[in-house]
Order: sequence, then structure tokens, then C-alpha cells
Amino acid sequence: MSTSTTGITLQTRRPAVNEAFELLSSMRFAIALLMMIAISAVIGTIMQQNQPMSNYINQFGPFWFDVFDKLGLYAVYSAWWFLLMMAFLVTSTSLCIVRNAPKMMKDMRSWRDNVREQSLRNFHHKTEWTAPLGRAALAQQTATRLAHAGYQTKIVEKDGGTLVAAKRGAANKFGYIFAHSAIVVICVGGLLDSDMPIRVQEWVLGKEPFKGSGVIAEIPAKHRLGLGNPTFRGNVMIPEGQASDTAVIPRADGVLIQQLPFTIQLKQFHIEFYSTGAPKLFASDVIVRDHETGKTFPATIEVNKPLIHKGLAVYQSSFEDGGSKLKLTGFPMTGPGSSKFAMDGEVGQSTKLDDAYTVEWSDFRPFNVENLASQDPRDVKKGESLDSAFARGLSDQLGSAAKNANSKDLKNVGPSVQYRLRDQTGQAREYQNYMQPVMVEGNSVFLSGVRATPAEPFSYLRIPADDEYSVRDWMRLRAALHDPVLRQQAAQAYARRAMPQSTQAEAMESQLALSALKSLEIFGGNKDAAGFVAVSRFLEKVPAAEQEKAADIFMKILNGTLWELWQVARAKDGLAPAKADEAHARFLQLATNALSDSFFYGAPVYLQLDEYTQVKASVFQVTRSPGKAVVYVGCTLLVLGVFAMFYIRERRLWVWVRDEAGGAHALMAMSTQRKTMDFDNEFADLKEKLPQTA
Repeated sequence: MSTSTTGITLQTRRPAVNEAFELLSSMRFAIALLMMIAISAVIGTIMQQNQPMSNYINQFGPFWFDVFDKLGLYAVYSAWWFLLMMAFLVTSTSLCIVRNAPKMMKDMRSWRDNVREQSLRNFHHKTEWTAPLGRAALAQQTATRLAHAGYQTKIVEKDGGTLVAAKRGAANKFGYIFAHSAIVVICVGGLLDSDMPIRVQEWVLGKEPFKGSGVIAEIPAKHRLGLGNPTFRGNVMIPEGQASDTAVIPRADGVLIQQLPFTIQLKQFHIEFYSTGAPKLFASDVIVRDHETGKTFPATIEVNKPLIHKGLAVYQSSFEDGGSKLKLTGFPMTGPGSSKFAMDGEVGQSTKLDDAYTVEWSDFRPFNVENLASQDPRDVKKGESLDSAFARGLSDQLGSAAKNANSKDLKNVGPSVQYRLRDQTGQAREYQNYMQPVMVEGNSVFLSGVRATPAEPFSYLRIPADDEYSVRDWMRLRAALHDPVLRQQAAQAYARRAMPQSTQAEAMESQLALSALKSLEIFGGNKDAAGFVAVSRFLEKVPAAEQEKAADIFMKILNGTLWELWQVARAKDGLAPAKADEAHARFLQLATNALSDSFFYGAPVYLQLDEYTQVKASVFQVTRSPGKAVVYVGCTLLVLGVFAMFYIRERRLWVWVRDEAGGAHALMAMSTQRKTMDFDNEFADLKEKLPQTA
């Protein structure tokens, strides 16, 4: 029996209804739906699902964000069109089963004994022989030998002869039934584990996602789901020493709070790392208290080793900072002020900086393993801009392990803190500062990353470490650069040092002092430009033929004046002048580069991490999956179906026995759905054995 791709035809007088139902119940429609669902699944796999909408706006831009949002691509598996395709697939496949399964079961039981001798002669695989036995005896002997070969047999008396009908591998038909039933069962199981029950509660019971912020215990009931919710998948973040009895279910426009039948308390979080800094193992020691019985019991939740209780599975999903306590020192990054100030912070909270800015503490990492080999990710090559170098070298987020397969020098560069500086208009820039100086090209520098959006890589300001391995000397120089009095003193000091002491040199010294002061003013810049950008714009006004010479003279004056400015700033704070040696000359060069780049820093302060008390938090995924067992049954049916279709071959065999002078004559014919070498070999074996005398 061959399976038809056509559908069920209704006996109605409405052709449109007949055609629609035939198409819905046809195999070609089911195959087309499978292809469309497969394409949708590819989209859902490539595009991250159920992320905050701001992430998609940053990634695709406003125009394509709206297009993809209307298509429902941010939640493909719960989009109305995807669920509609699934519903049509289940309906179409069920109708295919209803249409073909009874025919197949009937065909499996059938012996197909309505054949005649002449029709058997038309088969490709056939043979004939005679035997000195009676017709009945030869028919019985043939049936016995076929039974020994694994065939089911039946002897049917016909006009003018006896037919021996045999069959083997009829269970091949179960392959079609099991495979198609598996599609229906898996789809039903997936529907049971989908967010449709939550959507029904939103439509019928008036549940709404919570869009604000605050304490979970104070969130109104209309944003909460009860213990009777049949299926959900939510997240729970628990800092060490704290507990939670709710899970957060993310929605496209907010979150829903799912009540749990037990409370999870995190005693301790364990984590081990590879040498690259990637997590090797993380697990949570918890205490679970059942709300119904009041009993408590300890448990350890590891990756791929969930806790199962009350029909809920608690998986170890990830880990985060649980509210580490931070102590920092702030340094002004604008104006002539240099007074540092203390600041405390807590990850996950915010601290008011002044009337214009608020610091939102987003993350803390106790250590960061980075590649400090010759191909350092922070290496800025000659002739390459700072921004492009960092975009090239640090495409991964700061703090992640160096992923270069050729890494040769992986080192822990110490703790880092990440925060957002938000102004009164709601605009924010994100910063990430290392606590300790890092060796880059043989120089000890403090790295401070900045980016405008989470989709961008960090660009780094490299502040050179002074003799005390701090940023104070650079901060002192930065403040002096914006102090008119100190700039005047530095310009005069440079002119005195550069010009010989003589009466004729006084006028030249005064002129040189003015040039030195002008170089500092240009380099210090204004709201439009500063640093080397401002210098470049100034030199553009010089005739092209003289620009190279003018640039050389300008930079010599600027470097010399900055040295004097550094000494003046140190003297103001009661410090001895820096020794004129190669190390301090290198410091000044790096400091000059950092002063130029600080114009793009975009923050009024630089926050240096001094002390911290780490608090770890574990992130669990809590799920109720009633469809999991159903999906397992569907997968089992699919495996059995595929096995039956590909490894069980149906064979049919007929032997027509008729009387002949001196004995009986036998005509054997054999057929199968798939003609293979194994079938040819089996036919040859039966062709040899069946005619043999007893």
C-alpha cells in the first residue's frame, strides 16, 4: 500500500469547503508547515529571544526594531503566527493519521490473497519448480519452510490450485503511524510548556506585567501568578545569606511575579575557574523550607543537577553580584579642582553624586583574567587612534576571559567595578575601572573604560601610575592644566630654563613665556576641542609648507611646559620636584596622551576603587514543565517510528501450487516496497531453498 499525499474529501455541495478541508488534511500541507516552522526556529535560534526591548533598539536601530517587533521576532515561539502554524500542523497531521492509519492497519492484517497465477507471472522477482509431491503436500511443505524463514503464512484453496500467501515486516507501517503521532504529541507537549497559560491569565484574569521597580513584596496582586499556574519558567536571584519564595517571569513589557510553594535560602555559593578565567564549576548550597509542611531540608544545586521538589525543577542558571559593598575615592575630571573625596556604593543600588549626576552601581568583579602577551588586547599601535584600537582589541566585555586561542600570558589583573553615570535628563554613560594598575607595553597604567551604550565595546582611558602606584600625580597635573595661575607660573619657569641669562634674552624670554602659555591654553582646550585635537586644529591655520616645522616647535614647547607645570603642581602640594630621568619622562609622555584622551571621557569625576566586601549571588531558573513527560513520549514514538520506517522492510510472497503429471508445479513471486541488495539476496536464498526435496 502506498501513502497518498492527498487529503480527505468531504461529500458536500460546497467546493470551497471541500478543497480547504482536503488541503488541510493532506500530507503536502503538513510538509509545507514543517518547513515554515523550521525556518521560524532558525530565526528564533539566531536572534536572542525575550531580551529587554532596549537591547533590540540598540542592536537594530529604531526602524528595524519596529519592523521586527510587528513581526513578533523577539518572541518567535510565542508569536501568534507561530502558534497558529503549530495548531494547523497538529490538525493537519492528526487528519493525516485519521485518514491513513485505518487503511494501514487493515493492510497490515491483510494477506492480499486475491491473486491468480497469471498475475504472479508479471512480477520481476519470480521462480518456478516442480516436485514429486501432491498439491496439498507441496503447499504445506512450502508454508513450513517459509515459517522457518520468519514469515507468517496462510494457505488458501483456489479454483485450479492452492495459494500460499506469506508476509514479513508488516510492522513497517507502524513507522508512519508512530512518526506522525510523535509530531502531534511533541507539539501538544510543547504547547503545555509554552506561555499560553500565562497569556490566558492575562486575557481572562486581568494579570498585567509589572513595569516599575521596587520591593517584590510590595508588588500588587494583579502582577502576581498563583501557585496553581500550570506552567512557567522564571528566574530567582538570591544573594548569600538571603532567601526568596518568588520567581520573576520576564515579559516583553515588564515582569510577572510567580509565587513558589517553598522558600529557597542560599547558604553559600561555590565557584571554580579555568586558567582563562572562564567559570569551571559553580554550585549553590541551599536550605529549602516547604510552606505546606513547614519542614526544611538542605540541598546542593549544580549545573545540570537540578533540585526537584513539589513538581518544580530548580536549575543552577548563572551567578551575579549580590550587592558587594564598595569604598571608592573620587577625583575631579573637570576644572582646576583637585580635592579628592570618599564615596561608598553597593552593587545594584545608586548613589547621588551631586545635583546633576547619580551613580548606578551595576557590577563588580573580584578578579579579571586577561591576555597580557605581546598581542595585548589593550595595545594601541602607532598611528592607530585610541577608539579604533580598543574597538579592535576589546570587542568582548571587560572582565571576560581572554578568548584568544593563542594566548600565552594570562594573568589576573585584579578587581574592577562597573557603573553608570546618569544625568538629570536620564542619559547615561557606562564606566568600568580597574582597581590596580596594569602593565601595558612595559608601562604601569590604570584603565578606565567608557561606552555610550551596552552594545558598544569599552574604549579605555589609560592613566599612568606615579611613583606611588596611584593616579594622584596625574590628577594633580590635570587640575593644574586648567588652573590659569599655575599655567602662568609653568610658562615663566619654562622660559627661564630655556633661555640663557642675559640682558638681550629678557625680551625673548618674555615672548617664549607667552608662547608656552599659549601652548598650554590650546592643549587645555575648551568645550569644543582639547588635547591633540585642539593642537591639530591650531596647526591647520599655519601655511602647509610650514606646518611640519611649526608642529615640531609647538610640541617641544608643550612638552617642556607640561614638565614645568607638573613641578609647579607638586610644589603647590608641598612635594619635591620630580627627578629628571627617563622614567619620569616616560610618565609625562603617557600623562600627556591621557590628558588628551580625557576630553572624550565624558564624566565629571574618576572613581578609584579602594576597598570592597564581596557578596555573591546565585541565579536559579525555576520551571514547572507538565509537558516534559509528554515530549519524552513523543520523542520515544519518533525514534520508534524512524527505526520502523528505515530498518523494518515489508516483504510479501505468494506461491501458486497446481497439480501436474507426476507431482505438483509451484510458481513463487515476491515483492517489497524498497528493492535493495538485501531483498535480492533474500529472494535468491528462498529461490534456492524452497524447491529442495525433503
